[in-house]
Amino acid sequence: MIFNLSDKPSIAQDFIRQLRDHKVQADPARFRRNLRRIGQVLAYEISQMLDYAEVEVETPLGTARCSRLENKLVLATILRAGLPLHDGLLSFFGDAENAFIASYRRHHKDGTFEIAMEYATFPSVKGKTLVLADAMIATGSSIEHAYEAISAEEKPISLHVVSAIASSQGVDRLKRIYPNCFIWTGAIDDELTAKSYIVPGLGDAGDLAYGLKGQD
Repeated sequence: MIFNLSDKPSIAQDFIRQLRDHKVQADPARFRRNLRRIGQVLAYEISQMLDYAEVEVETPLGTARCSRLENKLVLATILRAGLPLHDGLLSFFGDAENAFIASYRRHHKDGTFEIAMEYATFPSVKGKTLVLADAMIATGSSIEHAYEAISAEEKPISLHVVSAIASSQGVDRLKRIYPNCFIWTGAIDDELTAKSYIVPGLGDAGDLAYGLKGQD
């Protein structure tokens, strides 16, 4: 299943507009806030796919029948651009466990690159729902490497992939590799350059959120 916020009118489309606008991007706090908003919108959408039990709770005036979330969630994010998106998800799924993966593109002189993973910390995902977030999905390689690391010994019962912007190529690749996964994104762009940058995209989400990286 692929859920694209840009497929139907909503305030989320305005959040995406602000993320893309180079004039608005001059304010890092606003950029982070809009990524967080996208995370919150997608958290609500994901919540409609989860399992609930009907329970009774005591109010000061009586008894009410309510719904209780039954799924055990693990929220995972790829550092650093994914942090505001992760925060938006966590604001809805406050009882979720958390996982963090530090990875980056290691470029070669011939123009190719590989995903290098420097750090990963995560709880067991056995019997749990894994929500894996990255601000942008270009080729899908970062998501693949993160998922394979997290699920090397134990598999989650389901996988939800979350991004603000994705390329159609990256989405297609993830659906091919993980046919049963759910993909949630703010927008899908059709063009991916020879260097695997999304066009029109929005630029480097990590730099826009937290400042320029130091040079190697």
